Amino acid sequence: MERDAGANGTAITEFILLGLVETPSLRPLVFVLFFFAYLVTVGGNLSILAAILVEPKLHTPMYFFLGNLSVLDVGCITVTVPAMLSRLLSHRRAVPYGACLTQLFFFHQLAGVDCFLLTAMAYDRFLAICRPLTYSTRMSQVVQRVLVAVSWACAFTNALTHTVAISTLHFCGPNVINHFYCDLPQLFQLSCSSTQLNELLLFGLGILMAGAPVVLIVTSYIHVAAAVLRIRSAEGRKKAFSTCGSHLTVVGIFYGTGVFSYMRLGSVEASDKDKGIGILNTVISPMLNPLIYSLRNPDVQGALRRVLSGKRALA
Repeated sequence: MERDAGANGTAITEFILLGLVETPSLRPLVFVLFFFAYLVTVGGNLSILAAILVEPKLHTPMYFFLGNLSVLDVGCITVTVPAMLSRLLSHRRAVPYGACLTQLFFFHQLAGVDCFLLTAMAYDRFLAICRPLTYSTRMSQVVQRVLVAVSWACAFTNALTHTVAISTLHFCGPNVINHFYCDLPQLFQLSCSSTQLNELLLFGLGILMAGAPVVLIVTSYIHVAAAVLRIRSAEGRKKAFSTCGSHLTVVGIFYGTGVFSYMRLGSVEASDKDKGIGILNTVISPMLNPLIYSLRNPDVQGALRRVLSGKRALA
């Protein structure tokens, strides 16, 4: 076992990440697939961000939040995938204790901002459709920036709390993590000390970080649906729903995978399933977001064409 002893002869100073596959012959294929996925995700999200910056039509609150979401998606995949790819190349699976906790912190920081940003986007759709007369004042640039700043502050508090709490745990036994990045459920399984407080923190903060946003998103869309159904023209209803469909798809993927990841603590048998969910969380979801938001949006498609062709939009 690749394990170093601490001062008392039992403290673990590194973990072994098994990664996605243990069969050596499959590692080159996994490397190529995930390297390609990383390039597509970063390229797609940066293209969306560039389109929002250069296209005057997209200088609206909804696309301001979408631009921030694209930055988060790039950050989220960068926290996990490059480190996994480097381990595949070097064939070294050991991760220092400090590096493991650092990865955990940044992953929860970025995922936490995602939670609140998706909520802000739902609130934006609610104001645009249900309160159109006061929309410009209620969703001013100051309000947009405050919502983003509060999202970062709340996510930072959550990530720091979990990181400090897990740093108090004692790791003395097996140090093998059957995953491709460091996360709370897998570390809980390796702890030699009680994780009861950590699990309570995860449950309590999970309600605040995910439960409350879900309630707000659902409430916003109940009001949106009621307002849209009151629109008499079919074309008007279709246009209103089309602005919400992309966001609801992203919300479903993000929260669906998140619930599966953290609501099954202590299940060692579920480790292989957790890897699949982890791939959805950290790779598939960030890769799909640009596609979801551009697929049925002619403004975004036009801006992307101009960005890729080097043409400037007319103000």
